[in-house]
Amino acid sequence: MADASRLRSGLGTPPARDEARTDLIPQPTPATEPTRRPIAGTVPTQRIDARTLRRSGRTVHFATKVTPDFDNRVRQIAADTGKMLTEILEEALEAWEREHAGC
Repeated sequence: MADASRLRSGLGTPPARDEARTDLIPQPTPATEPTRRPIAGTVPTQRIDARTLRRSGRTVHFATKVTPDFDNRVRQIAADTGKMLTEILEEALEAWEREHAGC
């Protein structure tokens, strides 16, 4: 195991909390705050994965088993169009719903 005791040598003791500078703490600004895009037709839950929400608005994990051929085809479409896998699946669902709207 590494000996980390030497890493703090020479740094001295840290200042007391009331002596520490407060002007160095970044304050959130509208430019740095995440843009939250609600998912249509969903009810917010208590726990939200903020990283995923900031990135795409998708917070629910969806996993399924598919054939290797299906996986290759979907990934190839995503790569060719520059989209995420989930966007390809969402578009496929929308197309299926349009086709079967009157059933």
